[in-house]
Amino acid sequence: MPRVEYKWLVAVTFVFGLIMQILDVTILNVALATLGREFGVDETTLQWVLTGYMISLAVFIPASGWISDRFGSKRTFQLAVLVFTAASVLCGFATGIGWLIAARVLQGVGGGMLVPVGQAMLFRAFPAEERATASAVLMIPTSIAPALGPVLGGFLVEYASWRWIFFINVPVGTLALLFTVLFLREEKQESAGGFDVAGFVLAGAGLASLLATLERGAQQGWGEPSVWIGLIVAPVLLGLFVWRELTAREPMLDLRLLGQRLFGAGNATLLCLTAAMFGVLFLVPLYMQNLRGASALDAGLVLMPQALGMVVTTQFVSRVYPRVGPRRLLLAGLTLIGGLSLSFQLVGLSTPYWVLGAMMFVQGIGMGMSMVPLQAAAFARTATQSMGRATSLFNASRQVATATGVAVLSTVLVIRTQAETAALGAAASSAARAQARMDAYHGAFLAAVVFAVLGLFVVSLIRDSDAAPSMRRGTAARR
Repeated sequence: MPRVEYKWLVAVTFVFGLIMQILDVTILNVALATLGREFGVDETTLQWVLTGYMISLAVFIPASGWISDRFGSKRTFQLAVLVFTAASVLCGFATGIGWLIAARVLQGVGGGMLVPVGQAMLFRAFPAEERATASAVLMIPTSIAPALGPVLGGFLVEYASWRWIFFINVPVGTLALLFTVLFLREEKQESAGGFDVAGFVLAGAGLASLLATLERGAQQGWGEPSVWIGLIVAPVLLGLFVWRELTAREPMLDLRLLGQRLFGAGNATLLCLTAAMFGVLFLVPLYMQNLRGASALDAGLVLMPQALGMVVTTQFVSRVYPRVGPRRLLLAGLTLIGGLSLSFQLVGLSTPYWVLGAMMFVQGIGMGMSMVPLQAAAFARTATQSMGRATSLFNASRQVATATGVAVLSTVLVIRTQAETAALGAAASSAARAQARMDAYHGAFLAAVVFAVLGLFVVSLIRDSDAAPSMRRGTAARR
């Protein structure tokens, strides 16, 4: 029997953990209304089921790199999977909303360490010239889980119990833990240094404040006093964090990594790309359920072709990346995503669901063309000893981008809806009001186009020669 290479054992282990983490986030969204009825709470209280998890993520993502370097990547990944799985069980047995929120916060502790540490292990196991292949592996769970989550969540809530949306993490987490114990090697960095307490507090408080403010602003409006306070406090905390990390002798997050042209441009591209992608993924289910009266299951089925588009594309992109390089692939992918977002201007109140599914398939192609070269190139010149902190920084950028995209598009949707409906007057027919809301969605989708255009500008600054270590020798040097 042929021996499996170590890098593939790492890849399979991380895929199990990543599927569990992403599936949990997407599967919960369709169950929120059921949870509200189960525990008899309003939307404001229920929102803390999501916000508590998000804040916990924001606190532990920046610290995950140091924890992994200091105590070992295998041990840290084991702990992350164990905490996430155990917290999922606690969520499933929750008898009150306070219990559920506390268990979700504990889930965030595991989730905040799981993804950055797993990504660092993966990129250490694959040599630089095979990072495109490693990135294609990452696309399997990141494409399948978001599409499967709403469908699976809708099925479990309707035909089983809401508790199973958490219990389903147990078998996946068990497999991830088993693979970690049996196959992974321990990796520590001798230069981990001491724990940067000030950096940890400032990063956690700043990111948590920023993400919570963006979400609150999108949900409640930007005129709320608490939102304005957050918009002042978050930048101050993050500014102090930047100052601390740039002046500290042993920073928790090495922000100097952003000074590397490729890694800095990669993080900026990630912000624009993720905001555009997740903004569209946020709007499409809302449009279907709130405007078209579709079920959560129907919305999930429309999103599923995106996963197929990503899986098919990543296999092709990972093969051509070493010869083509990141710049042209990223330009093509972002152009496709921007064009797809623009094409939603043609979507109306009676657009067939199969057309929407085809559009999401195109978005999946654009995401596959973008994310594989982005991840391969961004870490092309990152030293092995810096990989843990680099992936922490990269994932912190991803969280901020996701919150920003959702906040901006939902804000545009609310503002445009208010403006469009106010212009109609009280005597307007229901058909006219529905069309006004459709026009508001058109305006919100245009915001995703803006993010894609900003991404194209950033990508135009990337040079293939900078990513030469992740390509075949001599390929980038000829450009």
